[in-house]
Amino acid sequence: MNHHAADPSHLALTRRDFLRNCGMGMGAVGLTGLLGSLGQLDGRALGANPGFNQPLTPRQPQFVGRAKRVIHIFANGGPSHVDTFDPKPSLDQWHGKEIPITFKTERRTGAAYKSPFAFRQYGQSGIPVSDLFPNVARHVDDLCIIRSMKADVPNHEPSLLLMNCGEARLVRPSFGSWVTYGLGSENQNMPGFVVMCPGGYPIQESQNWQSAFLPGVYQGTYINTEHTRIERLIENITNAYHSLPEQRAQLDLLHQLNARHQQARAADAQLEARIQSFELAYRMQMDAADAFDITREPESIRKLYGEGTQARQLLIARRLVERGVRFVQVWHGAGQPWDNHDDIEVNHRKLARECDQGIGALLTDLKQRGMLEDTLVIWGGEFGRTPTVELPTPGANAGKQNGRDHNNHGFTMWVAGGGVRAGTIYGATDEFGFAATENVVHVHDLHATLLALLGFDHEKFTFHHAGRDFRLTDVHGKVVRDLIA
Repeated sequence: MNHHAADPSHLALTRRDFLRNCGMGMGAVGLTGLLGSLGQLDGRALGANPGFNQPLTPRQPQFVGRAKRVIHIFANGGPSHVDTFDPKPSLDQWHGKEIPITFKTERRTGAAYKSPFAFRQYGQSGIPVSDLFPNVARHVDDLCIIRSMKADVPNHEPSLLLMNCGEARLVRPSFGSWVTYGLGSENQNMPGFVVMCPGGYPIQESQNWQSAFLPGVYQGTYINTEHTRIERLIENITNAYHSLPEQRAQLDLLHQLNARHQQARAADAQLEARIQSFELAYRMQMDAADAFDITREPESIRKLYGEGTQARQLLIARRLVERGVRFVQVWHGAGQPWDNHDDIEVNHRKLARECDQGIGALLTDLKQRGMLEDTLVIWGGEFGRTPTVELPTPGANAGKQNGRDHNNHGFTMWVAGGGVRAGTIYGATDEFGFAATENVVHVHDLHATLLALLGFDHEKFTFHHAGRDFRLTDVHGKVVRDLIA
């Protein structure tokens, strides 16, 4: 006969509680699977992974990669490929006329619209570049220009997520989160993945750098780089009341309390992420102020990058990767994007003026420091723009006929450094620039190729979640070997 009073809390167990309380080692079996997914990237046992308790500890990739770090310059909104890196002389001949090639776009477009910008050849490779980017053009022999990119739809939201996360609709980890999960970080006092976006969040906000079902420590750390003072740039970076040793003592006590709290919750992922964030915030006080303070750079370097927010971001990006941050995403055009449905000549020229000198300086700076050979620098947006003029559309433009609509069928991106085949053009769009027709590179193919340069087989670089193995490229993608030197 049971003389103990019933406890209602024992009648409703969670799945985790059930497994933990079951006999025959079931809890240990479940835990082994979880630890294996975190600590096994390429068949190595968990015990061989020194970064399990410190998830940002540097780790070796599945095979020897050419690149060790990434700077992703995201031209938000969709720059026009036919006005930047993919000249189309046919547009001059057909200007103002209906062209014989049409594809589905988000809005109605009309006749061919020639580029208002001049192209000329640069470097030993003789690759043509628009006069929008004279400083980038001086590095054309370092660029691998992909003219045959392809996305799925001509809408910002799904295309942003596809480019950043490999999935247009469902919650998936971002490219930067995957890279940081796979490689860790070379600086334990800084986040492994930093996102610089001035003036607030872009469309889809923090989903663009989410960790999703990966541990929260791999999510991008957002920095609003419209601010210049370190106290505004990184909130609470300094403590006005306690010294670092005093804060360390407080954090140790907090860690003990959190650990006791965590014991009853079977390694809750959200709690673990919170503990890691407290620890990282403390350590950042030592290194972050230095990394984000560009006044510590020689005047000659600051002049090389130029003035303005974008130039400052790019210089900070170099300082971050130099200090061991694994993945830096630099957003350009979050407030005023490259999404020029009208006045494309005025707006594209303004946007290019903001970033051209800084991008050219970044490539120069990395090369001078011997870092370009193992740093991937990526430039591009979520799609391109139509070679035809966008017709007046309520709510989309000002009724002018001097802009271009979204175009996912064919666009351009370029990659430099990190083992890419430099000084080359890969793929092509049709004679008007409407769609990729030669050596088409889908976004999944780009991701597969970038992972290969970093030392990962995109089909085997997975994370077990909800009963299946997930990867950045889902069930798609192929490595484009011709992009690799």
